[in-house]
Amino acid sequence: MKKSNHRILIAAITTALTAVASQQSHAVPDQPAEWEKCAGIVKAGQNDCGALDGSHVCSGQSTVDNGKSEWAYLPAGICDKLTGGIVSGKKPAKLPEPIASATTAKEA
Repeated sequence: MKKSNHRILIAAITTALTAVASQQSHAVPDQPAEWEKCAGIVKAGQNDCGALDGSHVCSGQSTVDNGKSEWAYLPAGICDKLTGGIVSGKKPAKLPEPIASATTAKEA
């Protein structure tokens, strides 16, 4: 093999390995197992659902920053760490639906 071809091959292998390594460094962290309603920390218009006091019933309708009845879902344990954060409920995270295997799909 010529020296120039050898260098091209080495460069290609190095590039491929670098690409694989960089993809792994951008992995998404695990999803939390539980979420909690955290009131008192939401910007106006950024609430997740209706107000705790019943003043409105939809997301995005809060009119003040840090309203005590306005909330957003946060991973469990975060709300207690925030100034003004009030935990007002918890729910388990929604697990993704299992993907049917090819054999299961054929049997159905």
